[in-house]
Amino acid sequence: MIKANIQKILSDIPASVMVVAAAKTRTPEDISEAIEAGITAIGQNYVQEAERAYLQIGSKANWHLIGHLQTNKARKAARIFDMVQTVDTLKLASAINQACKEAGKRMPILIEVNSGEEAQKAGAMPGDLFKLINDIAALPNVKISGLMTMGPLSDKPEDSRPFFRITRRLYEEVDRSGIDNVEMKFLSMGMSDSYRVAIDEGANMVRLGTCIFGERISPR
Repeated sequence: MIKANIQKILSDIPASVMVVAAAKTRTPEDISEAIEAGITAIGQNYVQEAERAYLQIGSKANWHLIGHLQTNKARKAARIFDMVQTVDTLKLASAINQACKEAGKRMPILIEVNSGEEAQKAGAMPGDLFKLINDIAALPNVKISGLMTMGPLSDKPEDSRPFFRITRRLYEEVDRSGIDNVEMKFLSMGMSDSYRVAIDEGANMVRLGTCIFGERISPR
């Protein structure tokens, strides 16, 4: 099932779009099957869960953190992940920077944008984005490589379109600004229910769980 799902998705989307398999609660066996079917990036929400999977699978794929990172877990995250997609404060970026300095690596990061300006959601507010990016860009062991956003909770994919459009506009504005140590390479938007709309609005990275692995049987 996983292989067939991935083959269908990859045949339906442009080759320029990277699929990150959102593997929250999935078994290492499921993740391995996804990698064998052509997935090159695995997304994990929790450092501890990622560590368990990483110990079995290793570097057969790139590992992306797509959930919130607590600063006290930055050291462990720096050892496991190849990208952190959810950076939204200078404090968090600084913790990752220090952990990567100790680990002897430079971490690609995406800045998470709260495109709907929802008080209960993580992410930098659009009006604060440029200052945050300028501040983080001064850190030598992280590399800003794009933006990420979460669409609003809705059963209608079209409801996400305006928020994806806002994030695409910000992505383009940052790209034009020419800030040192900033490369707008990835625009991470869209999940299983909304990835087609996200790609239509310019996403070149999508985070897909259910449409790859099926419904989660035992969500945390």
